[in-house]
Amino acid sequence: MVIYDSTQKTKVPFEPIVPNKASIYVCGPTVYDDAHLGHARSAIAFDLLRRTLEAKGIDVTFVKNFTDIDDKIIAKMHQTGQTLEALTEYYIERYKADMQALHVKDATLEPRATQSLPSIVRLIQTLLDKNMAYTLEDGVYFDTTKDTAYLSLSHQHIEEAKARVEEKSTKRNPKDFALWKRADQDPVFDSPFGKGRPGWHIECSAMIQEHLAHEGAYQIDIHAGGADLFFPHHENEAAQTRCASGQHLAKYWMHNGFVTIKGEKMSKSLGNSFFVKDALHVYDGEVLRFYLLSTHYRADFNFNEEDLRASKRRLDKVYRLKKRLLDTQNTQVEAAFKEKVLEALSDDLNISKALAAIDEMILQGNDALDKTPKDKALKQRLLANLQWIEEVLGIGLHDPVAYFQLGVNDAQKEHIATQIALRQDAKKAKDFTKADAIRDALASKGFYLMDTPQGTQWEQGEPLALKSTQSGF
Repeated sequence: MVIYDSTQKTKVPFEPIVPNKASIYVCGPTVYDDAHLGHARSAIAFDLLRRTLEAKGIDVTFVKNFTDIDDKIIAKMHQTGQTLEALTEYYIERYKADMQALHVKDATLEPRATQSLPSIVRLIQTLLDKNMAYTLEDGVYFDTTKDTAYLSLSHQHIEEAKARVEEKSTKRNPKDFALWKRADQDPVFDSPFGKGRPGWHIECSAMIQEHLAHEGAYQIDIHAGGADLFFPHHENEAAQTRCASGQHLAKYWMHNGFVTIKGEKMSKSLGNSFFVKDALHVYDGEVLRFYLLSTHYRADFNFNEEDLRASKRRLDKVYRLKKRLLDTQNTQVEAAFKEKVLEALSDDLNISKALAAIDEMILQGNDALDKTPKDKALKQRLLANLQWIEEVLGIGLHDPVAYFQLGVNDAQKEHIATQIALRQDAKKAKDFTKADAIRDALASKGFYLMDTPQGTQWEQGEPLALKSTQSGF
């Protein structure tokens, strides 16, 4: 398998530190608000990486952290009057619910900053002992001038780096960053450096060292996250770990592209930050997952509802085939099909090529079923292919009949069932005008009837467009 290493800026063979095992750390959310599409994109991208490695027989330890102490969280606490624990637990659970709806697998470990304070304190003390950090009245800072390899990860130019860091007159160097911030107002934590809280960058280094670190040149195999984290967050993580332990933090660094809205980078400050919860009010999580998955993870993703609808129609084809395979027992996935999809995903998660292989399988499968609709062995192979796709891409998990009725509530379903029964009565009475009128009335509301040998079935048409809300839509 080859992956694109952000530091080397090229595709490289993935050679794990321990054969047939992979350790992956993905930067998780700062939990002061609901998850937005940027969070979803990153989660889905590296969920695909994990699934691909597992499909290739590699044992993956996957860690995603929660930053549960931060200036934004403290501001939200003061705004809402909630405790730190209540506020962060609320948004962690909401994040997990969104990820579950998107079929993102649970992480092996989900450490939190507030649960990692002993590790954080030890790491800061090590940096102080090695004279790689210094103490000021307001906290402890990492001295970037002591790290001769600083900026070697992101390859930022010195002047560009200065422009992207917080200016503070008391720091020795503009690029220096806080390891510990002293504070008197709750929430604060005790430490040898005074009461306060950890800086953002030190949290990830400490959690990796506590939960994942190997001995040797590299602590973990892959460190991943959004492209916006490459500098300064990942650069600073790498510097801390390198200077404290003498090890490189990660052997490979992977970053997913930005999410843009109408060509603009998604940002709360721009007022165009889309919350996952709002999209889930209109579209099923699997539909949203497939849409976000269908663009290569390194490319910037431009959200467009017309493209989302087109993506859903592509996903529909998976379920159309699955619907033809009801009451079929699967066998083993076809080796040639599996090889073709894994070959594509093994090329830095080439999703376009993988989806093309799936489209081809569906087309050929439907053609074969048209010619030999009772071929039991054919149906078993096709169902096995679809169920393997479920494991690798996280799509196709719904019952196919239920899939085409997603978003329809119980009252609507009861109304449709009543109308179908009335239509059947009209047809028996040879009142075809009434029967057609019932069918057309349902169609006008987005519910389409199909007369099949198994009886009348129905499907919902495309969902309504996303509407604007105070949450960003």
